[in-house]
Amino acid sequence: MAAEREKIPPRLLAGFLAMVVGMFMAILDIQIVAASLPEIQAGLAASADEIVWVQNAYLISEVIMIPFSGYVSRALGMRWTFVISAAGFTLASLGCAITETIGQMIVMRIVQGFIGGAMIPTVFAAAYTIMPRSRQASVTVMIGLVATLAPTIGPTLGGWLTETLSWHWLFLVNLAPGILVTLAVAALIDMDHPQFDLIRRIDILGLLLMAGFLGCLDFVLEDGSRNDWFADRAILACTVIAAVCGVGFFWRTLTAENPIVDLRAFADRNFATGCLFSFVLGIALYGLVYLQPQFLARVRGLNSLQIGGIMLVTGASQFLSAPIAGVIARHADPRLLICFGFSLLTVSNFSLTGITADWDFDQFVLPQILRGTGFMFTIIPANLLALGTLPPERIKNASGLYNLMRNLGGAFGLAGISTMLDQRGTLHWLRLGERLSPSRPDVQAFLNDLSRHLSARHPGIDGTAAAAKTLGLMVQKQATVLTFADVFWTMALISLSAIAVVALARKPKPAAAGGGGH
Repeated sequence: MAAEREKIPPRLLAGFLAMVVGMFMAILDIQIVAASLPEIQAGLAASADEIVWVQNAYLISEVIMIPFSGYVSRALGMRWTFVISAAGFTLASLGCAITETIGQMIVMRIVQGFIGGAMIPTVFAAAYTIMPRSRQASVTVMIGLVATLAPTIGPTLGGWLTETLSWHWLFLVNLAPGILVTLAVAALIDMDHPQFDLIRRIDILGLLLMAGFLGCLDFVLEDGSRNDWFADRAILACTVIAAVCGVGFFWRTLTAENPIVDLRAFADRNFATGCLFSFVLGIALYGLVYLQPQFLARVRGLNSLQIGGIMLVTGASQFLSAPIAGVIARHADPRLLICFGFSLLTVSNFSLTGITADWDFDQFVLPQILRGTGFMFTIIPANLLALGTLPPERIKNASGLYNLMRNLGGAFGLAGISTMLDQRGTLHWLRLGERLSPSRPDVQAFLNDLSRHLSARHPGIDGTAAAAKTLGLMVQKQATVLTFADVFWTMALISLSAIAVVALARKPKPAAAGGGGH
């Protein structure tokens, strides 16, 4: 009889797999436009300042919905929350594809990110409430793979769609799976009972304070490094708004009778440490997905498809290592697996600190294998540690907070990386420039030889000016390489420091097993 209760009904499994596909779409759309912004900019006649909002609008609206989704799931039930989210996301994707102005695109991306953002935490919550406990490790493999694989392949898939078809297909690609997911979840899933009275009792002030806090914070992190941080009035104003709304949000959450987000989940030590791991994983996942393509584009001069071919090693490693991590997670202490996963990420980042301007596919293979495997051996046990032992009634709210931490980690990580690339790049350029002053005899001799070579090869040009320009480009390129090495050092130290957090977690004790659908 116990074995019968642990089986997953085929109908429930099919519905849950449809939910996972929906989550994949929602996470994929964070990065799918990253490599195609120039094409979208040209198609919509947008300025350089405007086009960044194609990505920012989605990120900011999604980060507001993710913690709010717990309240929505309790009010409408997980089934209809997901159905409405998937349907709205699909319609907004169509809206994005047919927009004709940048203003229309930004509005559609806000709708797409806000409505679609509910799919991500709802899948996590469903995994730990409707699935039998003995199957949760296997289910966690699926959602962990999706959570890490979607951002990895997003820029590659987006670049391929834009180059092969057009940028409109970045959004049209969502239509067929979006419709199927919506219909499948509506027909196959019956997870819980809605509490419609929560709609009437919603804390509007708390929701507005949360939106102001998270929205402005995400904007500051996304655009701060690009706009010289507090030297920009908009960044400074949003920082003040985020601080004021943040204080108000925490006050309201802790004092309201029916808060938008229940922060009491952080009183559970394993959930709190799991959220710290999720935050660090956000830094590593989104940071490294951004860093390596930047190097390959800026230093190696590769296009999006060539970069995608190299980056697929990370995705393949995640795909192949996920089942292994899932099997081991069923029996091993998740704290040990998290240590192992972050150790792999540390070694991967450390191996990249010796990067040179000549690095290509072969040199990136091993670091990417270690990275992809490290992600899976970290995110799967971290999910189990944070959510796998909470009481079922607390999962919906906790899932939103847990996923929020990963997104915030990515936002903080990208802001820090962008700032380091600017500041360390300038520092290395100045230091190399001092050592390569034309007043030094050996540098002057190099310039003279280069000038003669260029004049002989290209008659009619100013050899002296061309030699100076060539040396400047060489200095700039080497300064860029040294800057990337510095950032990889920092990423290695962050991964290493996460291992120490494991000491704060308790060995998980079994929670009440999840059941089937109601």
